[in-house]
Amino acid sequence: MPQFLDKIEECVPPLRRYARALTHNSDLADDLVQDCLERAIRKSGLWRPTGSLQAWLFKMLLNIYRNDLRQRRRAPESMPIASLPVEPQVPSASPGRLAFAETARAMQALPVEQREALLLIAVEGLSYAEAANMLEIPIGTLMSRLGRARAALRNLTEDGGSKLRTVK
Repeated sequence: MPQFLDKIEECVPPLRRYARALTHNSDLADDLVQDCLERAIRKSGLWRPTGSLQAWLFKMLLNIYRNDLRQRRRAPESMPIASLPVEPQVPSASPGRLAFAETARAMQALPVEQREALLLIAVEGLSYAEAANMLEIPIGTLMSRLGRARAALRNLTEDGGSKLRTVK
């Protein structure tokens, strides 16, 4: 068990990175990673050393994320009007920050399936085979989703994000 925990500990930074990319909220991402690690330790007997532990954890994290999404759709969060800020805060207008924010908004506009595939390949650096196995889809389907996601990102971020503003 100590070796298993050491291997899990090595996977925490990539799990946090992927969770933050999925949720765009550091608190939700940390909760998601914590739930994933708790479940992984509880279900450690199900992991087989023949496969990648990181892929197993990513798959578990993604399943927890999808379950949370389904649950939130059924019972949307409510927020009291009194807790809303009077004026929105505006970030500094540095070009690099604007480009990053524009790309992040464009990624949020992608369908969930395309965003999941793009994050696993582009951000986490998984191979096509690992990502397809984790998402439980054929490699061809993964490649198709990636192609559509990349084309949509190019389209949404052209002309300084003007297309993104018209999408919303």
